[in-house]
Amino acid sequence: MIGRIPVLDVRPQVDCGRRPAKAVTGETFQVTATVFREGHDAVAANVVLRDPTGRPGPWTPMRELAPGSDRWGADVTPDAEGRWTYAVEAWSDPVATWRHTARIKIPAGIDTALVLAEGAELYERAAAGVPKRDGREAVLGAVDALRDEERPAATRLAAALAPDATAALDRHPLRELVTASRPLALIVERRRALFGSWYELFPRSEGAIVKEGAPPVSGTFRTAAERLPAVAAMGFDVVYLPPVHPIGTTYRKGPNNTLSPGAHDVGVPWAIGSPDGGHDALHPDLGTFEDFDHFVEAARELRMEVALDFALQCSPDHPWVEKHPEWFHHRADGTIAYAENPPKKYQDIYPIAFEADMRGLVNETVRVLRFWMDHGVRIFRVDNPHTKPVVFWEKVIADINRGDPDVMFLAEAFTRPAMMHTLAAIGFQQSYTYFTWRNTKQELTEYLTELSGETASYMRPNFFVNTPDILHAYLQHGGRPAFEVRAVLAATMSPSWGVYAGYELCENVPLRDGSEEYLDSEKYQLRPRDWESAEREGRTITPLITALNRIRRRHPALQQLRDIHFHPTDNEAVIAYSKTAEGASGSNTVLVVANLDPHHTQEATVSLDMPHLGLDWHESAPVRDELTGETYHWGRATYVRLEPGVTPAHIVALRPSPPIGGSPTS
Repeated sequence: MIGRIPVLDVRPQVDCGRRPAKAVTGETFQVTATVFREGHDAVAANVVLRDPTGRPGPWTPMRELAPGSDRWGADVTPDAEGRWTYAVEAWSDPVATWRHTARIKIPAGIDTALVLAEGAELYERAAAGVPKRDGREAVLGAVDALRDEERPAATRLAAALAPDATAALDRHPLRELVTASRPLALIVERRRALFGSWYELFPRSEGAIVKEGAPPVSGTFRTAAERLPAVAAMGFDVVYLPPVHPIGTTYRKGPNNTLSPGAHDVGVPWAIGSPDGGHDALHPDLGTFEDFDHFVEAARELRMEVALDFALQCSPDHPWVEKHPEWFHHRADGTIAYAENPPKKYQDIYPIAFEADMRGLVNETVRVLRFWMDHGVRIFRVDNPHTKPVVFWEKVIADINRGDPDVMFLAEAFTRPAMMHTLAAIGFQQSYTYFTWRNTKQELTEYLTELSGETASYMRPNFFVNTPDILHAYLQHGGRPAFEVRAVLAATMSPSWGVYAGYELCENVPLRDGSEEYLDSEKYQLRPRDWESAEREGRTITPLITALNRIRRRHPALQQLRDIHFHPTDNEAVIAYSKTAEGASGSNTVLVVANLDPHHTQEATVSLDMPHLGLDWHESAPVRDELTGETYHWGRATYVRLEPGVTPAHIVALRPSPPIGGSPTS
């Protein structure tokens, strides 16, 4: 049923209001609604936030976003974790209506005495709602002036429109016919759900020994912990581990996904389960739980969190296969069906079947997750969640987050948009994206416009530049400059981004032409890397990655998703965009101009939208390149020249915030 003052189409609204919108503590987002009424009387509106205790937050007035549009909006900022609500209140604004009428009638001499008398009565009523300490005397002074017949009418009107009285009534308006929308749910999570830098490594490769003619020796959690200081020094907040469980031997894969493994081939970590245990066990080559706990604690001391891969699938040797045969698909010949994604085949993996015992699978999954939570893991990267029922994940995540709202789930779902969006809406705190396959200016502009728009109220992207499964052709053929510019784009376009180990070495050799698989992929074999030699010989882009993470920590504009603005350039190989954040310490704007062509120097004129940058069209502003330290004066038409391998991009700060030390609160 429509209210006395119509309040329609309140946004953000997820699944018609059936699911909560999302934010993190300190994140500013806009609430909008269509508000209007019959006739010509003025209306106004405000947003009402209620915190997890039900206490209303600060009164946030809305403004009409475009004259005559009837679309109103206001920015709000929840400041605590938990389940909030938000609603829009609209009302008839008799004071604004009178001001409009008085400004017309009194100069024209129409009903002057009556208009002034009505104004005095109205202001007197309004003064009763203004606290004495917050301007009541100014409003009562306007009442006296409106009733003072010895003054000219224009003087009496001017007193009613004086700034102090106007400001007091704006803060404490006289509201009539107040109508509220139904409250909508808002879940506010910790900041790591929005902002963070991820680094993926295989513990078994760190410290591994691989020599010709000798059995390979796996790295361990202890040797992998020795790599953590270097990861932390690059500025990463999260170190992400592939599955660390026992690996099956039945149909084990050899190097490069061969079906004929040798006696010492280590297998694929995602083929989980052996006589040594399943999802709640550790691969014996990696060490003990004491070693795992040491790794988690070493990361914590370096101000990093550990994210663990949760892959709900089994090798044929997993204990579940014998204990719970009803959890698997059986073919007509009685065999269990292995996983396939044609033309890919995963003979070493059995997918789960959910229909026979959904409740049992939910309970076991929650048990396993809580097991790892007890060992300090608060972030889970979920492998292929789109191949499992959405309702399953909704139950699991709700169960976990009910008691542990700080636990995060990242959906690795490179699939159709509807599934990706739904997984985000039902509870996943972060999502993989199509960023890897968006490489042109048009593709990036369209995709970031989508991600920063209405979907930002429930889907948070994590821009991984590569994964063990994905080596895009852009990186295969673009060399080091391609790795540099893609890092710049990921780190500045998305508040969360990630790299898989080896990216800093610009590893770019595919299994074969046309394939996105790595040659000698770490999924199938140990891949120890000589990090020290690479650093010593300058064969890494570690300095750039370190600089990007430092810039991200310094600038709040790069820690938010919802405000990205693209600026025209006259060259399709050059992209320009800015991000802005408003905070208690002021406004922070970062502008990025990048060369998308890894092979050629590109020149362009960037047509900056100066008002969007907080400047007048005719102004120019001094800017400092955060990558090089050089300073420029940039104005409405700015010339840039970007040379691959030398200057992949300009990252410049306008109205910069002061440096922020260390990681943001997680």
